[in-house]
Amino acid sequence: MRVLGISGSLRVGSHNTALLRAAQQGAPDGIELELYDELELVPPYNEDRDGDGAPAAVRRLREQVEAADAILFAIPEYNGSIPGQVKTAVDWLSRPRGRAALFGKAVAVVGATTGAYGGIWAQADLRKALGIAGARVVEAELAIGHAGDHLHANGELADGETREKLTQVLSDLAGTASPLAGAASPLTGAASPLPTAA
Repeated sequence: MRVLGISGSLRVGSHNTALLRAAQQGAPDGIELELYDELELVPPYNEDRDGDGAPAAVRRLREQVEAADAILFAIPEYNGSIPGQVKTAVDWLSRPRGRAALFGKAVAVVGATTGAYGGIWAQADLRKALGIAGARVVEAELAIGHAGDHLHANGELADGETREKLTQVLSDLAGTASPLAGAASPLTGAASPLPTAA
């Protein structure tokens, strides 16, 4: 099972990128998590620039999302909602309607913030946007408040409870993605990769 991890923070020392590294290190057997690292290159959505001539960074993003069995977003909270660059990516991934890279894709949303509540508003807003875009949104949640107390920059988690919750999110994500693994891709008509045996 191939999962693409997308961090909603662009800074080098991001807690959310570290959270994705933790997901890489602690992924259950059969789940391989790859980090997407070009979010900053994706321009604002412009329908006039979409189609065959879409920007190169957009084409690469769509290709990576399409190739993955599932997507794991890890996001901070900016002014009580989704970071703008993440919303931009979702807008590109939601087009063209009915055969977009996100359509039917299993997705989960987690997040970490230095505040007390772990970005629950941003996560709720992103789940809503992903659902409207046609993704199959996993209900499992993980909101890490006071991130510095729970998460090290290298991706190590400081406590077992957070580690267990993150593992559960990945397991739920894999379970949601599995029924469609091997089905035809809405963009290419080719079969998606089969999940790796446990």
